[in-house]
Amino acid sequence: MDASADRIAHPWGSRTPYSSPEMWPVRVDTYLENDLEPGRVERWVQTASILHSDGDAMDVAVVDGRMVGVRGRAVDRVNRGRLGPKDLYGWQANASPDRLRRPLIRENGHLVECDWSTAMGRIVARSQELLEESGPEAIGFYTSGQLFLEEYYTLAVLARAGIGTNHLDGNTRLCTATAAEALKESFGCDGQPGSYDDIDHADVIALFGHNVAETQPVQWMRILDRLESTAPPNLVCVDPRPTRVARRAAAHLAPRIGTNLALLNALLHEIIRTGRVDHDYLAAHTVGFDALASQVAKCTPQWAARICDVPPARIGEAAELLGTADRLLSTVLQGIYQSHQATAAAVQINNLHLVRGMLGRPGAGVLQMNGQPSAQNTRECGANGDLPGFRNWQNDSHVADLAKVWNVEPSALSHDGPPTHAMQMFRYAEQGSIRMLWISGTNPAVSLPELSRIRSILTQDRLFVIAQDLFLTETAQLADVVLPAATWGEKTGTLTNADRTVHLSDKAVEPPGEARPDLDIFLDYAARMDFRDKDGRPLITWHDPESAFEAWKACSAGRPCDYTGLTYDRLRGVSGIQWPCHADAPHGTPRLYTDGIAWADPQVCESYGKDLLTGEPDDEAAYRALNPEGKAVIRAAAYTPPPEEPDETYPYQLTTGRTLYHFHTRTKTARAPQLDAAAPDVWVEASAADTAALGLGEGDLVEVTTRRGALRGRLRVTDIRPGLLFIPFHYGYWDTAGGTGPDSDTPGRAANETTITAWDPASKQPLFKTATAALRLVQRGDGRPAPAPNTTASAASTRTMPGRGRGQ
Repeated sequence: MDASADRIAHPWGSRTPYSSPEMWPVRVDTYLENDLEPGRVERWVQTASILHSDGDAMDVAVVDGRMVGVRGRAVDRVNRGRLGPKDLYGWQANASPDRLRRPLIRENGHLVECDWSTAMGRIVARSQELLEESGPEAIGFYTSGQLFLEEYYTLAVLARAGIGTNHLDGNTRLCTATAAEALKESFGCDGQPGSYDDIDHADVIALFGHNVAETQPVQWMRILDRLESTAPPNLVCVDPRPTRVARRAAAHLAPRIGTNLALLNALLHEIIRTGRVDHDYLAAHTVGFDALASQVAKCTPQWAARICDVPPARIGEAAELLGTADRLLSTVLQGIYQSHQATAAAVQINNLHLVRGMLGRPGAGVLQMNGQPSAQNTRECGANGDLPGFRNWQNDSHVADLAKVWNVEPSALSHDGPPTHAMQMFRYAEQGSIRMLWISGTNPAVSLPELSRIRSILTQDRLFVIAQDLFLTETAQLADVVLPAATWGEKTGTLTNADRTVHLSDKAVEPPGEARPDLDIFLDYAARMDFRDKDGRPLITWHDPESAFEAWKACSAGRPCDYTGLTYDRLRGVSGIQWPCHADAPHGTPRLYTDGIAWADPQVCESYGKDLLTGEPDDEAAYRALNPEGKAVIRAAAYTPPPEEPDETYPYQLTTGRTLYHFHTRTKTARAPQLDAAAPDVWVEASAADTAALGLGEGDLVEVTTRRGALRGRLRVTDIRPGLLFIPFHYGYWDTAGGTGPDSDTPGRAANETTITAWDPASKQPLFKTATAALRLVQRGDGRPAPAPNTTASAASTRTMPGRGRGQ
């Protein structure tokens, strides 16, 4: 039991050291409100975290029909009883007094309460009107990474086979689209090759743009426990900020923003030059190595150093660790995914493992991580626009198979072009071809880039906006209809984490007022629209979470993400099973690709690949010519400079990101008192060298300006690399006077006021880490530090700069 620690001041709790091949010891974390005695808890209800992608399993404590706390599940394979700060405290948001309790509709420019029949009637009427006037492509759906599998699958069916639109995507486009695309490019199919259990066995763990200490704190606890053992692994960290990972790393590389691909090409150059290549593995399981070797032949550490501003010797040290590891685990997240040449860079990390033969055995794997709790489900179920079950939209037999599952004609499924990604959907709305946008469980008025543009799109008279959420978010305040949704703990469903572990989350308490589960809302809409299959029967035949799960199992059968061996009963009690789970793997599958890369076969692959520089899809003929035997594809790519480079007007690079204590746009975490107090307002990080040169000090109010917009925040002086500014993206306006955005005279506090409308050509993920910026003083501070935590990568600088100080 880890009950003594203040988990805000000590986020990762106490240590339980262990060495490979030992199992990670149990440590059960618990938080009960008002020091409630555990014996007073009436029921403990099984669930898993909804505030990050770890999949931490927990039980919800219930007294008198209320949530009163949580505890970790000791039997779970993911966390072995541990919980992070957001797990321990975030549940309190469910009982916030400002939860939405009744539907709202816009009347005379104002949102007013109404009943469900009125709200749904308005949505159905507008849907039917647009289908009659303009056809299905006038309607788009933009969803979340926080709903349940059953809800995503239902949404995918009603959007694709009911409406017939190609405009369906999730906000997973903003965080893990590159993960999915990189896996498809290398292995022909989505799905994480590795497992969290690889942390127990690896002798080198490489984290590429992955601040695991803050984004997946329980897995950082696992790494910390290994580091405290008698046989600790070496860490390699690629991150421009002084993260907790960087401070424990044997090799820390802090490249200039936008140069990840150059650095990775140099690491591959060194590994190939020094002969750390598994040629037998390459011959048996891959194609494309010669092209990679040719591409990186001139990418020496000296070449990369000029581009990345990383010492050549440090690149060599990292390559030595990567090249000599017996069991190498690599993890990847937003520092790669939201940066220039995102997919090309992520693919090179896959290449590193293919070149070294580091796949399919304990400690040797790659995890292209997710940023959200059920991001994997959006991808499996097709709520990210791809076809459900990792089917290939370019493969007519896959389309026909899906049509058979749904009992519709293949022609009813729009597949004459690639799925419409989120950034394109908002462009279509801006141009007027999308006239209705249904937004569920996400807040684009804060999370998308260039927010002034997004607000102008959402407030168009011609665009009918539906917001389905828990609170009156910045987006909901701009909507035409607002639907109050139930959330985690108030409904039942499954969610799958970043290493393919499926958890069941049971309903613990009733939702407030008239709020409904997202599944019920989608089923209600489908019934009111009277969607039918080709035989005239109802298109959607399920009626509750468990029947929806059974329907999904039929859709997943025989596909890489096969769930047919899972049931709700199996997921209760023993906690956490990894897909694929079927008759031949009844207990789940810890690692993919233990014997070849089966899902890369041209007949079964999810994708034929894309040009990494242009994003142009390859066709079936090109893929068959490249990969006739269905092997992993090693794809090379040349470095190109980012779209914005610093100049006299905008001399700094700007990156955005997350902090340990908040999730996305703070709609939940800011309503948990402990989390809000830990990071109550936005801040701006700059290096000690840069702030000294400008005569700025800790706590000064500063303004950051880019070509798109500006924001203001208090200055935190850190050990970040010089020339770089960092701003957490969580802070919007719902808890300010304006409510939806900055007023006309003063810059706001949302990081995305400043970010660029650009995306990776292959994954279509926005490039939040690519802007250039100016920094200026607005007002001297009052002696208090910036509202940034000192427990994280945002810790105040330990350096004293010559001449540093106010007015110098």
